[in-house]
Amino acid sequence: MPQHQPKTSLAHARPYRTLLASFAAWKLVLFAIVLGSTLVGDAYDTSAGLLLQGLGDGDGGGRLTGLGSALVARLSSWDAIYYVSAARRGYRFEQEWAFGAGLPFVVRWLLRGLEYLGIAGSSPARGGAVPEALASIAVANTAHLLSALVLYRLGQVVWRDQTLSLVAALLHIISPAGLFLSAPYSESSCALLSFSGYLLFALGCRAEGSPTRRDLYTIAAGAVLGAATAFRSNGLLNGALFAWEVLRHLSSLPRRPADTLRRLVALGVGGVFVAAGSLGPQAAAYLHFCSGASGALPRPWCQGYLPSIFTFVQQHYWNVGFLRYWTLPNLPLFLLAAPMLAVLVKSGVEQLSGRHLPGADEPAESARLLSLVQSAAAAQVLLAVLAATTYHVQIITRISSGYPLWHWWLAGRLVRGEKTGSRIVMFMVIYASIQGALFASFLPPA
Repeated sequence: MPQHQPKTSLAHARPYRTLLASFAAWKLVLFAIVLGSTLVGDAYDTSAGLLLQGLGDGDGGGRLTGLGSALVARLSSWDAIYYVSAARRGYRFEQEWAFGAGLPFVVRWLLRGLEYLGIAGSSPARGGAVPEALASIAVANTAHLLSALVLYRLGQVVWRDQTLSLVAALLHIISPAGLFLSAPYSESSCALLSFSGYLLFALGCRAEGSPTRRDLYTIAAGAVLGAATAFRSNGLLNGALFAWEVLRHLSSLPRRPADTLRRLVALGVGGVFVAAGSLGPQAAAYLHFCSGASGALPRPWCQGYLPSIFTFVQQHYWNVGFLRYWTLPNLPLFLLAAPMLAVLVKSGVEQLSGRHLPGADEPAESARLLSLVQSAAAAQVLLAVLAATTYHVQIITRISSGYPLWHWWLAGRLVRGEKTGSRIVMFMVIYASIQGALFASFLPPA
């Protein structure tokens, strides 16, 4: 992992202004690519246009014209259709439960708030889901910007290195997730909440002198990370923070039983909050599909030992499962995912096998922060393994955006001037650019 470096002009620059300017410039590039794709012709799939029917008409609220309508329509394709539809009328079909409830929930209440304030009117039925699409795009881009700012702050708390923190945040802006952090998807919101949860946990590591404040930070971190899990199921891996810390404290139970038990209780509550982000929607689905409340016959997954609509939907509708994706036609997708898988595994293994301590004022504080960093490393290595063996592997380039460790690892290589770091950044920019054009044209991978 990165070592402390002498201060550079980059570190002395105004970091938030640098991040804001870089964010705006990168978004302009991506949106230009989307608009450029419209010159080629119509997208292969017209589902987004049907969802947003009325987009471009001049009579009625919630409609756009010209470039704006083209941009919204192209961004609202692929899985974005499910998120926008769920924000408009809730989950109606079983397969829609594969997509986290966090983004539709936020969009729905955002629009209700704007309507209450008189800023926006209700969407007419014949006008399509234009307000929901616009709000989803706004939430995704705002979350992406805020996640970069939070990652910068997190890096300062953990490493106390302004240059490293700023470079890591800039890397998050040009993430290979690319357009998925701008479209109605949940990756950027999950990243924002994940980084925020890590930040609260890190602040707790630095508050050991006040056990009450430390434990409150820990519980708050669990609540925020649970919200991240409500946006994307892979947020559940953030529970490694709490499991790792529990294992570290078990050895001190005989020596300091009272303080250790108190700490274990706080970690347990935080861990329950992380799990609740996943279990909450599962419970809602069970009540809807399995209790007879909907009037329909119970579905097959209702009889499972641990009934999970998410697991069933992923397997039944999307063919997600252990080694199910290991087919010859999918080989190109594994090759596309290979660079990001390698970055996640290499950076994680290097941290887990090393003993470099983040900057701290005292040895005990360093040990706590080291535990945080190593748990982050373990989480992303597990993510890479699951992506390669179980998920649709190509999504690793976008879901990896919510994990801080590889950002720090790559930032350290760039600060030290290593060529490997520059090559990875070149890959990120090229991949995100090409992916943006393909996404906007409804061409794989997605």
